[in-house]
Amino acid sequence: MSTTTPEAVDPRSFTSFAEFYPFYLNEHRNRTCRRLHFLGCSLALVCLAALAATGQPLWLLAGLLCGYGFAWVGHFGFEKNKPASFKRPLYSFMGDWTMYKDVWTGKIPL
Repeated sequence: MSTTTPEAVDPRSFTSFAEFYPFYLNEHRNRTCRRLHFLGCSLALVCLAALAATGQPLWLLAGLLCGYGFAWVGHFGFEKNKPASFKRPLYSFMGDWTMYKDVWTGKIPL
């Protein structure tokens, strides 16, 4: 992962997700933060499946709460930074799922 100082970079300065993703990974150096992201994404997928199975819209809210709640605890409690979703919500969302895939494929340690 990159060692660029995250405070020196404004996430709004990136013009593509390919440029943003190394910054995103640098914001997730703490293993506990990554684990909380992974757990939140996994629970969000369970909630999405429950939404599909039941048609109950509260599962969508539960999925969003799981995904963002666990991630934000990771950032504020362990990583000690602000989530990139505050300034680049789409790229941050894409980063969550790219990192999730990268954990599953062994590119990023959990």
